[in-house]
Amino acid sequence: MRLLLLIIGFSLAVFGGVSLVAYLNLLTVGFSLQDYTLFVMQRVETYMFITGLVIIWVIEYLPLAKKKRKKNLKN
Repeated sequence: MRLLLLIIGFSLAVFGGVSLVAYLNLLTVGFSLQDYTLFVMQRVETYMFITGLVIIWVIEYLPLAKKKRKKNLKN
C-alpha cells in the first residue's frame, strides 16, 4: 500500500513539476513575474505538484512516528 501511494505521489510531483518548468517559457514571451505567478497558481498542475510532495512526505515520515510509539508502549 505504501509503495502504491509513493508511486502515485511521485507521479503527481513529476507531472506537476515538469509542467511548471515548461510554463517558465511564458517569461520569455513577455509575462512579468507577477503575471506568471498568478497564471501558475490557477493551474491544476501546481496543485498536483503540491499534492504529490505532501503524499511523499507523509509516506516517508508518518511511519516513523508509529515506530516510536510502539517502542514507547513496550517500555
